Amino acid sequence: VPKHLVVIGAGVIGLELGSVWSRLGAEVTAIEFMDTIGGVGIDNEVSKTFQKVLTKQGLKFKLGTKVMGASRSGNNVTVNVEDAKSGAKEEIQCDALLVSVGRRPYTEGLGLEGVGIVKDDRGRIPVNATFQTVVPNIYAIGDCIHGPMLAHKAEDEGLITIEGINGGHVHIDYNCVPSVVYTHPEVAWVGKSEETLKQEGVAYKVGKFPFMANSRAKTNNETDGFVKVLADQATDRVLGTHIIGPSVGELINEAV
Repeated sequence: VPKHLVVIGAGVIGLELGSVWSRLGAEVTAIEFMDTIGGVGIDNEVSKTFQKVLTKQGLKFKLGTKVMGASRSGNNVTVNVEDAKSGAKEEIQCDALLVSVGRRPYTEGLGLEGVGIVKDDRGRIPVNATFQTVVPNIYAIGDCIHGPMLAHKAEDEGLITIEGINGGHVHIDYNCVPSVVYTHPEVAWVGKSEETLKQEGVAYKVGKFPFMANSRAKTNNETDGFVKVLADQATDRVLGTHIIGPSVGELINEAV
């Protein structure tokens, strides 16, 4: 177990692994370029609560910070960072460095160019609504196309692709693909965040319930967090559900 671990990237993977090493006894500092933690899709209110809980557990955060480089000398690693707004520079010493700044699709060496498939600027394979590429008998799903890199998303795309090939109805609603951060407490969400609804100009209303008011959560002494439901102001149609608390990776299924 490292004495001091620096994690570059406070997204899902960075927070999950950083939380693990923190519980094993390491001092953990997470560096994130954005001003919030949790990655793409997380609701800002949930993100702020999440950061407070993890800070209380001992994790340290440097948000709005760019990593300029890192160097090793013996058992020591020096991480050079810079404040994204002020430009102030700082050196952080640690004995282990974990880089979790996202993943890229593995599409090299597949011979795509030879059959006429051109990747986009992020290395992904363009597909149509039926997951068909520009070559009619070649389909692509999962991490190598647009959308979140999630196993359950790829599984649904695979099933839908086969249905389409067999003449069935092809439809997938990516608003119904849930995401979970497996920390303690867990964080889960499905649908749109409050920030996204504001940007889209959607009239919505908010319903919240704190775990502090839940008897089981109080009995188990797991009262951090809340359930937040976003619904259409006129029709009550659920537009997004965001939860932070115990076992919410299972609870989020009720909102899918």
